[in-house]
Amino acid sequence: MIYIKFLIQLLIVSGFIYFVSGRLIGSNINFVRRVLSVIISVILTSFVYWYSYLRHTNFLSGTMMDMVTEVSTLIWVGSMLLISMLLYLVFELFDPIGISGGERRNGQKSLLLRMRSYWRQQKRLRQVLRIAVTNGVVQTIKYARQRENEKELAIALRTTLEQCGGIFIKFGQVLSTRKELFSPVFIEELERLQQSVKPLPSDQVTNILEHSLPKDINDIFATFQMEPLAAASIGQVHKARLKNYDEVVVKLLRPEVKGIMRDDLDILEEFANWFTSKSTWAESLGFRELAGGFADGLREEIHLDIEVRNTVQVTNAMAKSDYKVRIPKIYTQYCDEDIIVMEYVHGKSVAEGTSEFRRLQVDPRDFARTVLYSFFEQMLFSGIFHADPHPGNIFIDGRDGTPILLDFGAVGRLGATQQEGLKLFLMGIHQNDSGILYDGLMLLVENTDLAERAKIEQAIDQILLKISYVERIPTEELIYSLFTVVRDFGLAFYPAVGLALRSLVTLDGTLRVIDAKFDIFTEAKEFSSSYLRASFLRPFKEPRETKERLQEELSMIIPTLRKMPRRVDQLIQRVESGKIILHHDIFSDEHNSRFITQLFARFVLLLVGITFGIISVALLAISQFIQDVYAVYLNTAAYLGLFLCAILLVRLSIQAIRSMKQ
Repeated sequence: MIYIKFLIQLLIVSGFIYFVSGRLIGSNINFVRRVLSVIISVILTSFVYWYSYLRHTNFLSGTMMDMVTEVSTLIWVGSMLLISMLLYLVFELFDPIGISGGERRNGQKSLLLRMRSYWRQQKRLRQVLRIAVTNGVVQTIKYARQRENEKELAIALRTTLEQCGGIFIKFGQVLSTRKELFSPVFIEELERLQQSVKPLPSDQVTNILEHSLPKDINDIFATFQMEPLAAASIGQVHKARLKNYDEVVVKLLRPEVKGIMRDDLDILEEFANWFTSKSTWAESLGFRELAGGFADGLREEIHLDIEVRNTVQVTNAMAKSDYKVRIPKIYTQYCDEDIIVMEYVHGKSVAEGTSEFRRLQVDPRDFARTVLYSFFEQMLFSGIFHADPHPGNIFIDGRDGTPILLDFGAVGRLGATQQEGLKLFLMGIHQNDSGILYDGLMLLVENTDLAERAKIEQAIDQILLKISYVERIPTEELIYSLFTVVRDFGLAFYPAVGLALRSLVTLDGTLRVIDAKFDIFTEAKEFSSSYLRASFLRPFKEPRETKERLQEELSMIIPTLRKMPRRVDQLIQRVESGKIILHHDIFSDEHNSRFITQLFARFVLLLVGITFGIISVALLAISQFIQDVYAVYLNTAAYLGLFLCAILLVRLSIQAIRSMKQ
């Protein structure tokens, strides 16, 4: 009974240490590290306290109050608190990757699930890092800029992704399409990544259908082929016929995919953080951002209801387009996040379209031009566009030769500002004008305050000279050069803009599969001219719609115009009275203000900690020369001061390490 009482007291003290140490360390605390530091601290200090003092006393017979008021107990608790914070500092210091992202995602889980998830992630992460080290990624990373070592790093990276399997292979396959970022050596290696996927068994397919469909399978489908048309790592596709005899394809999500995503996408991001921390080359390449964008896109891709919504949005946006492309009809009443039922299209991929163009008597150049103009309209005017236009996603309708767009799992969305920037970008290339190109780029990048106009225009001039006086503008080389310029000047494209530019590179490759001499930028000039002509003639062709549009615009402008004279008068009065003062300093920017405030607060804490330490040492020194009784109080005050000094310095150290990681 006495031992149970002592254990309860120890648990109470542990809870107290857990709470107080958390408050002293600060916010954004890693739960697992905090618990481990408290447990180790309690066990270590309790053993030392028992071995050095308690075993020589009859401590179990005393009351709780007697124990609490003992000086030795206070020293024990204080030591426990300080050591728990020091242990947390050690964990923070020797964990180069951290799991802050995982914590945010797992923040609502129970303690047991969080600890199990943490253990599983760390085990898988250690396995991935061990594979990377074994394959020589660390050794070759340092010399990646040297041409003779680039091949070694490419092989090491490809082998690492291949051996990690699953999501890592798919990530490597996506990287192999990023020709604007990676050299041909990397592209060649990454293109070798292949993943064989077994089809789902028939009983599993049946279970998915029964769980996802609103009705019984036999009430919806007249026939359903259990043998899939295609099987991939995320899902597989079956052919079927509805009760109304419409031919459809049914896309099913693999049941285990979400669990794999939950684990391996987090690990992939942590691996990218580690990889970036080891190499300035990887950091300048934006490897961490590449992994983050891939992970975000894949998290959307495993929710098939998002693909349904994307398909419907693009279909509606292109409904009145002059450039006719077909998008398969979606049977939304049978779709959910695990299944899509869509129209079956009779056609072939453009990758094997030579015979189809000949059979249907379709001019490949006209076909490619229709596809390109449709994409330009999606990007530059509708604002929502197909983001993965590789040859497997563009088909030729076997009946009339119309282009068919498939697979809207990945779409991009551009705001009006980014659309205007892309228009200026295309215009600047055709007019060979670095000034227009610069203006366009400034609408496409995030941190324009870092831009140095003269230097950037000079770099753009060099790019324009490289693509001058050639028959066809090399799209891949041009986009790669622009990414390099943006990165070299410390700028960054908006994610949606980066996606749009990469889509143009992919589209360029697809269009050259259709017609080897096709030039995107030459055709872009014709598109711009035709669009401007259509815009000019539209008011005359659509007088009623133009009148309604003018009425809407005027109804919005007139109230503002009526207020203008009064506002101008008020502004002049304020200027005359000296009430308008222009003021700008470092604190005008919220980010700068927050940074300076945090830095000043930490500096004050540092001064306070050092002051406590100096005063405490001085008190200890003075007490050595005093023989009176009150020297005990000086010693007590000195040790308390040293304790507070240590607490403040540990807290500052933890915050500094956390800031460096961020």
